[in-house]
Amino acid sequence: MILNTRVLVLNQNYEPINVCNTRRAINLLGKRKAENVIDTREYLRSINDIFDKPDVIRLFYMVKRPLQRKKLTRKEIFERDKFQCQYCGTSKKTLTFDHVVPRCNGGNLSWTNIVSACKPCNLKKAGKTPKEAGMKLINFPREPKPNRYSFIDHEKIKTSWIPFIPWSKKKYSSLEIKENILI
Repeated sequence: MILNTRVLVLNQNYEPINVCNTRRAINLLGKRKAENVIDTREYLRSINDIFDKPDVIRLFYMVKRPLQRKKLTRKEIFERDKFQCQYCGTSKKTLTFDHVVPRCNGGNLSWTNIVSACKPCNLKKAGKTPKEAGMKLINFPREPKPNRYSFIDHEKIKTSWIPFIPWSKKKYSSLEIKENILI
């Protein structure tokens, strides 16, 4: 259980690149591939040695990570559109997604052709384009920007990680801290 706690992994330039478990972090430290930046002031004991339990480690070499594009999923479409119908603006629990250019007219399955729609608007539009149906889009659909820090769970950020995560300084400066995890 202790070896499954989360450890922030930094690149050589102190940019966060991953979150791993303590076992993996100790393995990287033991192979001299990383250094311990912040420890938890706790210790792990083996038969022959005592280790500082790491909380943040930094790799000795630079790792190039390509930006991860968001996957085109139902959930991501609804999040991009803020769970609102893009034709009438209502926020309903039963949203569907709609092809702006219908598939029967050559519309494809892409970020720029799919929007969230409530059932009445989706039925009204049917197999027509918004112009043919006399409907206007509130927001033009586009692909969301890639997230460099998608591996970080925003609800489980440890306070010791805040100096290393660029957007966290603004976001978490006034939040309440309890047991080394932000609430």
